Amino acid sequence: MNNSNFVSFSFFSFLFLSQTFLSLSATERCNPNDKKVLLRIKKALNNPYQLASWDPKTDCCDWYVVECDPNTNRIVTFNLFSANISAQIPPAIGDLPYLQTLVFRKLTNLTGQIPPAIAKLSNLKLLRLSYTNLSGTVPTFFTQLNNLTFLDLSFNDLTGSIPPELSLLQNLDALHLDRNKLTGNIPESFGKFTGKVPDLYLSHNKLTGSVPKNLGDLNFTVLDFSRNSLVGDISFLFGTNKTIEIVDFSRNVFEFDLSNVKFPDSLTSLDLNHNKIKGSLPQDLRKLNLQYLNVSYNKLCGQIPTGGKLQTFDISSYFHNKCLCGAPLSACN
Repeated sequence: MNNSNFVSFSFFSFLFLSQTFLSLSATERCNPNDKKVLLRIKKALNNPYQLASWDPKTDCCDWYVVECDPNTNRIVTFNLFSANISAQIPPAIGDLPYLQTLVFRKLTNLTGQIPPAIAKLSNLKLLRLSYTNLSGTVPTFFTQLNNLTFLDLSFNDLTGSIPPELSLLQNLDALHLDRNKLTGNIPESFGKFTGKVPDLYLSHNKLTGSVPKNLGDLNFTVLDFSRNSLVGDISFLFGTNKTIEIVDFSRNVFEFDLSNVKFPDSLTSLDLNHNKIKGSLPQDLRKLNLQYLNVSYNKLCGQIPTGGKLQTFDISSYFHNKCLCGAPLSACN
């Protein structure tokens, strides 16, 4: 090959390789900063099998566990669940500024505390850290996440009291703090949510004291305070003007007269079992489209009202009361 041919060959080879490189670069959607952060996260999680697709030579928008926004190509979803991971939540997660959904779920060997770096995720809408071994307290820095609509910290080992500042989250639709080891009272601020009124799941903790009366000023859809050590009268949470649909106050120490309580038409599930509730079952219960009812293990008396759906529930919904009678229990004398 003479010199001119060699020069021509080299030039066209260079052009071909350059175009190939540019073509590959053009198809790379993933933001390079996001890719670097994700690879740091992978390393911090000890390179688990679930992140095997995270090859630095490939487009991170195609990786498992994460999703890119089709317009910005920035990472907006991180959803890691049911993985065998022995690590803590990497603080680098806070360096994904466009993240809207963050999930660490069903990771029983995920330990440590919830890192403050999460507070940097100002675009976050859904945060689910559940079914893990996370410990420590519920952070107050969640109040910096103004766009948060769903917060799930259930099934962990969180301790301490519930931060009253959580009521400042104006866009919250649901708050799950159930299945932890939280102590103290339900914050009075939960009767003063500044924006939406979220579904409240506080069950299976060690909460004590009475339910703040100002919670009766709000229209909740779901309230689950079951399996705590709460006391007192909670009848103010009901009323014909309410919109509540699902109520579970079971296995506490609530004590009030049920006889004159008015229930809203919206109520579909009512669980009051294992308390110290007295009186009789209100006749208005017959008008409700109840899908679930349990008033067992209380101090109720009198005849179970006839009609509606009350006779469709079996004896387990009514038994172990002081002197409750009538179908499906034994006939009244």
